[in-house]
Amino acid sequence: MIKYVLLSSALGLIGVSQAYSAEPLTVAYYGGNWGEAFDKCVAKPFTEETGIAVVAEIGNSTTTFSKLQQQKSDPVIDVAYLDGGISEAAQEAGLLEPINMAALVNGKSLVPQAIYKDADDVFAVGTGFYSLGLTYSTNEIDEAPESWKDLWNEAYAGAVAIPSPNNSAGVPFVIFLNNAFNGEGQDLSSVFAELSTLDTGLLYDTSGAASNAFQSGDIAIGAHFNVGAWDLIDAGMPIGFVVPKEGVWATDVRMHVVKNSKNADAAQKYLDVALSQKAAHCLAENLYLGPAVADVSLTSEIEKKLPWGEGGSVDDLKLLNWSEVNAERADITDRWNREIVK
Repeated sequence: MIKYVLLSSALGLIGVSQAYSAEPLTVAYYGGNWGEAFDKCVAKPFTEETGIAVVAEIGNSTTTFSKLQQQKSDPVIDVAYLDGGISEAAQEAGLLEPINMAALVNGKSLVPQAIYKDADDVFAVGTGFYSLGLTYSTNEIDEAPESWKDLWNEAYAGAVAIPSPNNSAGVPFVIFLNNAFNGEGQDLSSVFAELSTLDTGLLYDTSGAASNAFQSGDIAIGAHFNVGAWDLIDAGMPIGFVVPKEGVWATDVRMHVVKNSKNADAAQKYLDVALSQKAAHCLAENLYLGPAVADVSLTSEIEKKLPWGEGGSVDDLKLLNWSEVNAERADITDRWNREIVK
């Protein structure tokens, strides 16, 4: 179990946190540059405002979900970041506390797409969107591709990367392509037939594997998250990222209050800090997450790196219903293993 405590220089602000629990707040979020951004943009500002230290529980969504199940009767984690799909599974498992939207001052600025309800209860709120777009090597490809159909260009045979169902984007990507090529609600047979003809060089389980393949030059084109692609571009790699004419599949980073948290009031306050325009601006600058709150002013340089591209908005994203995705997950994974894995 990996933990670290973010001790703020504001620990001397005795009295600031009197309205909240004096106990540290345990927040489960991702590692790497994601964790660094959550630390900088949310955890430290929260501590500065409240005087409450944040204990970061680092891990991916699957790991966090397992911990929440193990801790169900006596939770250690107070706030959990979870991916779409796992978020719904955590709600179905009874692991989440309804979020008191009336207590979130910044919640009033949330875009509707970032509010997740089960009946009348809000069980999750988004804190930034990211997309799976078309990423390509500018050394191998002179003109930016315009369509997902370009993955089938014979010039890139054997040098194409797409996510497998083991990646959080894998199953949604199959559904997204089917919707884009054949229309929503259509049988998946056609898209599986097309995918079976795709000459891939990498069916990646992790986004890091995709980044490594682009970095090494093993891959010329493929589906990759805007966050990972622009991270490579910023590092000086010869990589391009585009939003194809059919659009991009997208999801968001969600926050949840854990059921029976001993620090429920502080957990709510953490969410409120995370939903501020200041935090959204910081996450957009550091992770290129599309703001989940309205009226965040960004430079054109940052805007072009957002999941919807310069001049776009959350309304341009293809956001799937995760309950429907989860219902098809087992069948798609089984079919993938039979028809796509060679």
